[in-house]
Amino acid sequence: MFERIQKSKLMFWSLELLIVAVLIWVCTKIDFLFAPIGTFFSTIFMPVLLAGVLFYMLNPIVMRLEKVKLGKFRFNHTGAVAVVFILLLLLFIGALAWLIPKLIGQVGNLVTNIPNFVDVIKRVLGEWNQRLSHIGWLKTVDYESYANQIQSGLSDYAKTFMSGLTSSVGTVIGMATSITVVAITVPVMLFYMLKDGQKLKPAIKRFLPRKHAEQTMDLLSQMSNTISNYIGGQLIEVLFVMVFTSMGFALVGEKYALLLGIFAGMCNIIPYVGPYIGVLPALIVAIESGLMQVILVAVVTVVVQQIDGNFIFPNVIGRSLSIHPLTIIIILLVAGNIAGLLGMILGVPLYAIVKVIVEFIYHVSHISDKAASTTPES
Repeated sequence: MFERIQKSKLMFWSLELLIVAVLIWVCTKIDFLFAPIGTFFSTIFMPVLLAGVLFYMLNPIVMRLEKVKLGKFRFNHTGAVAVVFILLLLLFIGALAWLIPKLIGQVGNLVTNIPNFVDVIKRVLGEWNQRLSHIGWLKTVDYESYANQIQSGLSDYAKTFMSGLTSSVGTVIGMATSITVVAITVPVMLFYMLKDGQKLKPAIKRFLPRKHAEQTMDLLSQMSNTISNYIGGQLIEVLFVMVFTSMGFALVGEKYALLLGIFAGMCNIIPYVGPYIGVLPALIVAIESGLMQVILVAVVTVVVQQIDGNFIFPNVIGRSLSIHPLTIIIILLVAGNIAGLLGMILGVPLYAIVKVIVEFIYHVSHISDKAASTTPES
């Protein structure tokens, strides 16, 4: 019977598909067994992700410090990690003392003035409607109703948000607890990653077969370099856009320049789509000050993005990834549909890692085939 099933491809694949379907059905009935596993991974995902990003940002600094010589003095690995941690702590304290209060103040003012922005948008839309009333199809557009819908939507969202904060005390406490756990665990994870990260590759190598150990370690090195180049490049790009956009907005007199500049820089993490998302709040705020302010904000954004797109991105990110723009757009669409904003942020580096793995496997298999074809037959 088994021989007949193996000889018949239709029966064989039908049986395979039936077994897979049964396994999936069984797994759906015993999901209570997988729930703790899912909870475990969801709990450690964010701390590990943040610690990993910080590791790839700070590890090059640690390696540079180990090479620094001050006379006869030289930093050992633990000393370099300690110096980097102290600098990170000072930077964090400086952010809490200067940056965070300014951002909180600007966020409070922005939220308070949201009704004013909606009124300004309604007024501007009404003026545009009068100026463009000679265009036939625009006469049928009811700008007032659209503006009222936006205003009511914002009001409903604000009421829902505030009622959720006041009524769901448990949710607020749970969120505060999660933030506290992340704030405590990330520095601990980061310290041990920086301190013992260099021991990971030798530890992995001991468990690998000798025949493929060197190739596997080479693959891991390429993957690590790809992640390091991407994260380091993204840090440079985000800081550049943050600083120069904030400075540009401040020079043209844009309100909430620091907050809007930081938001634009953070949105720049998302390739191609991020700059358009980042400039939208600045344009909405600029409408209140008139058309000239909107033009100035647009000019600042275009100048910063052009410098970033032509000099920063190609040199610090483009060379390390070598991914076609059309491929990146497709990745953003698919990853965003699957995992939302987090998918759009992580989709490109994950694709880059998979690309490195595929290219490495192809290269190794090509060399093996070439060696086998050139080996003389005995």
